[in-house]
Amino acid sequence: MHPKKYLIVGASSGIGLSICKLLLSQGHEVIALSRTQGELSSLDDLQYIPFDITTDDFREDMLPESLDGLVYCPGSINLKPFRSISEEQFEEEFKINCLGAVKSIKASLKALKQSGSSSVVLFSTVAVQQGLPFHASIAAAKGAVEGLTRALAAELAPDIRVNCIAPSLTETPLASKLLSSPEKIAAAAQRHPLKRVGKPEDSASMACFLLSEEAGWISGQIIAVDGGMSALRV
Repeated sequence: MHPKKYLIVGASSGIGLSICKLLLSQGHEVIALSRTQGELSSLDDLQYIPFDITTDDFREDMLPESLDGLVYCPGSINLKPFRSISEEQFEEEFKINCLGAVKSIKASLKALKQSGSSSVVLFSTVAVQQGLPFHASIAAAKGAVEGLTRALAAELAPDIRVNCIAPSLTETPLASKLLSSPEKIAAAAQRHPLKRVGKPEDSASMACFLLSEEAGWISGQIIAVDGGMSALRV
């Protein structure tokens, strides 16, 4: 397998960290952008760039001439009753989840086009297709990400593929409050047909597949990695 060069935004923990580890194990070159380095410091042969997607300017000259893929991982979980969510909180969710992805893709577009056959992977949530209470702000923001995925997949074809992964609840630092005890984990597992919550490796494996040449005929798709939650009733 010919080594590729990938940019992972939001790579210091959870799914982003798992993606970095898997790509490195496959012999690829990885550039990781995140606010903090975290466990990335323990990974050999990884290029780390400190970066806050919500405040820092993302310039083309920060990146190599050519990129084979981009994964945008930053997200948020802000579960509140609709009446308690301020307009500012809606805007913040949109800024992190959607506008951050827009900023990353814009800065990377020249390098992605230079590759000739590259892939962009974004992240949504099961809460867009499966209506869930208290998810109004995150579902609205991630719904925009799904629309962005399809629009860009059409506009950037055939040189750049764009797909989106929609996980359900996953054991990451972002979800730590929702999975803070064995009882909470067990209750969450029971809500899924496959009777467990997600692990970062579940979504990381799908992301790495979508980046790869094996997924070369897949674009514009929202792919559920959600333990069957969005499609099954058991």
